[in-house]
Amino acid sequence: MTDAVRVLVVDDHDHFRAGLRALLATSPEVEVCGEAASGEEALTAVARLQPDVVLLDLAMPGMGGIAATERIVATTPHVRVLVLSMADDDDSVFAALRAGARGYVLKGARRVEIIRSIKVVADGEAIFGPAIATRLMGYFAGLDKAAPEPFPELTQRERQILALISQHLTNPQIAQRLALSQKTVRNHVSNIFTKLQVADRAQAIMLARDAGLGDQPAR
Repeated sequence: MTDAVRVLVVDDHDHFRAGLRALLATSPEVEVCGEAASGEEALTAVARLQPDVVLLDLAMPGMGGIAATERIVATTPHVRVLVLSMADDDDSVFAALRAGARGYVLKGARRVEIIRSIKVVADGEAIFGPAIATRLMGYFAGLDKAAPEPFPELTQRERQILALISQHLTNPQIAQRLALSQKTVRNHVSNIFTKLQVADRAQAIMLARDAGLGDQPAR
């Protein structure tokens, strides 16, 4: 057992802790070194037992799992926190990560997933159950998506010219800025008016500024 990962189990439900202890006892790679029923008890137990991993729930009376995680990470940074919770909402997941948790697994996960998560976290890596990983990927994928271009019906050149129109540049000024002939600029402006269904430059400028195009540098 000397190489086993020492785990402190923290949950306010006696039956759940007993079941988790029995589950972890089936693995020679994990040793349950203690239990706690609250965040306050967890802090005391961590200081006394110095576990490798704290496997804790978030929803507990008194000091909850988020506050306990923050304190554990601050006072014993070598101890890794792995959340085992029923909560799968974004607020709970990100609050746990901000507090310093190194992993997040949902209750009901299979034995092999829980044991693997404990070992990974003990090795200093981060891990998330499949459901949580999917949520995180969806969240960060949403952040990576660029804002859609305004006026998708326009070409890139037409959007560029519209941006300059919204800056009150005349056709000759636009032609000089973009190194185009005035005739080419006139044709683009005509196409812009047709596609946007506006009658004149004033209406085009209003549409462009409402879409924030006038605040962007023309490219």
